[in-house]
Amino acid sequence: MMQSYDVARGDLGQFGARLKQAREAAGLSLDQVSARLHIPRHVVEALESGDHARLGAPVFVRGQLRSYARLLDLDLQPELDAIPAANEPAPLVSHVHVPRYRWWLEQATRRAVYVVLTAAIAVPVWLATRSHLDRDVAVQSLDVPPVPADAPAAGAARPAAPAPAPAERAPVVASLTALPPVESSREIVVTFNGESWFEAQGADGRTLERGLVAAGQTRRYRAGEVGDLVIGNVSAVDVRHQGRAVDLAPFSRANVARFTLSSDGSLAPVGN
Repeated sequence: MMQSYDVARGDLGQFGARLKQAREAAGLSLDQVSARLHIPRHVVEALESGDHARLGAPVFVRGQLRSYARLLDLDLQPELDAIPAANEPAPLVSHVHVPRYRWWLEQATRRAVYVVLTAAIAVPVWLATRSHLDRDVAVQSLDVPPVPADAPAAGAARPAAPAPAPAERAPVVASLTALPPVESSREIVVTFNGESWFEAQGADGRTLERGLVAAGQTRRYRAGEVGDLVIGNVSAVDVRHQGRAVDLAPFSRANVARFTLSSDGSLAPVGN
């Protein structure tokens, strides 16, 4: 699967010498080209040296080569069109792994919280209804009232009727339905509506993911888990941060967005 991807990189490397020769003939320095194209100097150096491995997928390298060639009035379009595009996307390698013991611990914690919440609701209800449930209720006949042993003889004055018992309170019914899960508002969610290049680096600088992502997929990262993000084909990607949609226009150039997630939770462009 990687063969066509590597061949495309190798074929694109043949244009570096021509770009460098045209730049020197035009009397431009690397810094001047960097300023005019609005790309970092190391990207210009990589284009001229043919070291495209650190520039992303071949589709982005083609776009950068076209921009550089237009700046130098150099026509590379026929040669670029003659190189077949890679058919297979780069494999996605996930570097985020949750140990099995940690997964079991999280499951046990959720169940324990549910049991505690259930007990906190059920125990007060049971204590509140226990008194009238345990009360002994005397059963009497409705036909002949009972005659106590010390009742006076017939014809004597009858004792006053006892006061009616107070009405019983209706039992309290509590719902034990589990509360719906609440989505964390401190995570960043990337939804791909079309095929796009995606690169994510953790807060510690290590690469979490890098490659082409197919349409319909979603990536989620918790706060503090991700640092820098590079997203291609921005028009086909939706980003939500802390539950709100993110406008990628301030971080985008040539349909590629580059931004970093700061320690205070804000988004900022990646420094050159």
